[in-house]
Amino acid sequence: MNGSVAWLVTAVGCLIGAVGVVIAVVALRRSRSRRPPEAAPTDPLRDHDADVLRGDPRRLRPGDIVEIRQVSYLVRGTIRLVEGGWSWVEHLLDDAQGVRRWLSVEEDPELELVLWAAEAGATVTPGAPTIDFAGRRYSWKESGQARFTATGTTGLDPAGSMRYHDYQAPGGARLSFEAYGEAGWEVARGELLHRTEVMIYPQAGEDRSGEY
Repeated sequence: MNGSVAWLVTAVGCLIGAVGVVIAVVALRRSRSRRPPEAAPTDPLRDHDADVLRGDPRRLRPGDIVEIRQVSYLVRGTIRLVEGGWSWVEHLLDDAQGVRRWLSVEEDPELELVLWAAEAGATVTPGAPTIDFAGRRYSWKESGQARFTATGTTGLDPAGSMRYHDYQAPGGARLSFEAYGEAGWEVARGELLHRTEVMIYPQAGEDRSGEY
């Protein structure tokens, strides 16, 4: 075989190899394009029948009605708080007798609902590792500072900063200290709620299926 023929054979072989690579790449791309899209993670508050009927506490807003342990409350105002990559919401509630409560809604990562009652006459202050209050001993859980935005009726500025100290007792009882802006500490006791104890009634005519 002379040199020109050998060169021709080599060139043809390279061309066939290149065509083979192109065909393989096209086939791989087609196979990838035919793969079914990965299923989106299920949202238990949207996809489970029992939770769908009870409504989604994460979508509460001023004007909604929330029923907690057979007591109906109107959501007067909402405070959204952000600390770094962590966020939570607190809703000011008002029942038919004018009794006010706060409902905190947090995912960390599980949904946590806590019903709070203000302790206006409390003289305790935060900072100690444990605090004895109303017959219970609470242990320090966490503290920090967050930015907030407020909507509806809350008695706060539309935006600002707040400080907090959170304590917890055996059984899940909570004790919280919050200070908004330059105000002093506000003390509240909290009860951890079970999901089945909360029913949400959004304002009539509102579609919130695309929210959250």
